[in-house]
Amino acid sequence: MLKKKALLVFFTLVLSFSVFHFDLQSASALPPGTPSKAEAQSQLNSLTVKAEDPMTGYSRDHFPHWITQGGGCDTRQIVLQRDADYYTGNCPTTSGKWYSYFDGVIVYSPSEIDIDHIVPLAEAWRSGASSWTTEKRRSFANDLSGPQLIAVTASVNRSKGDQDPSTWQPPRAGARCAYAKWWINTKYRWDLHLQSSEKSSLQTMLNGCAY
Repeated sequence: MLKKKALLVFFTLVLSFSVFHFDLQSASALPPGTPSKAEAQSQLNSLTVKAEDPMTGYSRDHFPHWITQGGGCDTRQIVLQRDADYYTGNCPTTSGKWYSYFDGVIVYSPSEIDIDHIVPLAEAWRSGASSWTTEKRRSFANDLSGPQLIAVTASVNRSKGDQDPSTWQPPRAGARCAYAKWWINTKYRWDLHLQSSEKSSLQTMLNGCAY
């Protein structure tokens, strides 16, 4: 009887650990620095609202990426590894498992993954980055310190293009709260302005956040 009880406790602990480990993996497979709803609201309220700047002179080449991050890895490889449930190969990553947060699709090949700039490079240009130095634009395009980069399916990233939240939002409704927080936080940290329709859409998504 005691042996059966001991086995029951053992398997309960194993199951608990497995669930806990899965939750940790799920939590780690998202960009860092997601603000709370209250923090994001405060940041949104502080952003300057104005018409977009012109696209005159824009080129992705003004935002050098993906830069070397050490150990033979560039920024893309770092995000691929950070956002994977698991992966094999270290720069380049050769395979793994990724849950694409925007559309809820699971993929196993890095060739099916794009690294999305939450605030697209062209959008940043229209929002104040046209006056930045190349060095600052390089830092923005390779920003690993906040929620500006995320691994998603190539198809959903390309459907987004350089649109802002007034014309594009993640097709998976459950992703929109975090998406709004990431967008707001990125514009706040990099002191970028936003247009009125963009702010309205962000506010609507933020209102749908539970916390």
